[in-house]
Amino acid sequence: MSELAPNSVLPAIRRDIEFRASDGTLLVGELAIPENVSPKATLLCLHPLPTHGGFMDSHVFRKAAWRLPALADVAVLRFNFRGVESPRGKSEGEFTGGEGEGFDAIAALEFLVSQGHSNIYALGWSFGTDVTIRYLNRDPIEAAILLSPPLRWTTEEDLRAWNQSGRKIYAIVPELDDFLPPAEAIPRFSVASTAEVRVVEGAKHLWVGESFVRKALDEIVSIVAPDKFPLPTQWNGPMTKWDDLR
Repeated sequence: MSELAPNSVLPAIRRDIEFRASDGTLLVGELAIPENVSPKATLLCLHPLPTHGGFMDSHVFRKAAWRLPALADVAVLRFNFRGVESPRGKSEGEFTGGEGEGFDAIAALEFLVSQGHSNIYALGWSFGTDVTIRYLNRDPIEAAILLSPPLRWTTEEDLRAWNQSGRKIYAIVPELDDFLPPAEAIPRFSVASTAEVRVVEGAKHLWVGESFVRKALDEIVSIVAPDKFPLPTQWNGPMTKWDDLR
């Protein structure tokens, strides 16, 4: 057994993907799926604010793609919102403050459906949570998982709409969040009867540090693949190490 390190990459079938939003914008990303089993669930990841460094490789999402296919039998789709660049490539278009990004999110969902994926969960982080709430309250999304939701672009009406669909909202709120701490998040989410606020002690908005990444991934897995919770910290099998210098 080997201890999982911050740069551990576990086996999965990984492929670069492309798809177009309804306005024709070409978006780039990656889909990672379990090697030998059908996914228990699929995560559609919507990354943090592009104008502040958010992209498909934002570290919690990158480590989700490195670990969850092998550890939890969960597929992970990551992509760059319009105008965003990463080592995978650059999506067409430019940042629109959440409007065009809504088209991007819907296109990613349609791509997953076209590939036969089911049991799909929207996983937003920061800016990505606003896009999730506003645009992914639709079939076949099972529920929304929100990491560090700031509720910056989200209205009460957006939240109340989830009452009508009956879909769950899991708001994973860091205890020390700079933008929407628990004392503010709990009353804001109270308008959505399907919302559950989970507070993670000691965590901050960006989930910096391996211990907090593990807590974030554990929270996610407890929702989408509860039989795999908690995630192991060791791995008995092939494993590579990601080198950020390559």
